[in-house]
Amino acid sequence: MILVGIGGIFGALTRYLISKQLHSAYPWATLLINSTGSFALGLLFALQPAAWLWQLLGIGFLGAYTTFSTFGFETVQLIEQQKGRQACLYISSSVLIGLLSALLGFMIIQ
Repeated sequence: MILVGIGGIFGALTRYLISKQLHSAYPWATLLINSTGSFALGLLFALQPAAWLWQLLGIGFLGAYTTFSTFGFETVQLIEQQKGRQACLYISSSVLIGLLSALLGFMIIQ
């Protein structure tokens, strides 16, 4: 559990710093964070690291780095701002890019 917590601290801080730098009306930061996190998780999974490394990086760091809750909240904000088209684009691009990123990370090792 300590490894998960340590990884989580650094993942959350990294996410915070990136989103602070890329703050905009469209949620680019969350899209970038979730895409790169999906890629890294696919890559890490394909590498089949030792259990301690998986706990530190896969569960801890990447678990805290990526953020489904922020994705959901930002989608609701776009809908409330009557930006339905942007909300649909955000949902579809997040899911598609996230899946493709995870697959690409996995395939690089395979």
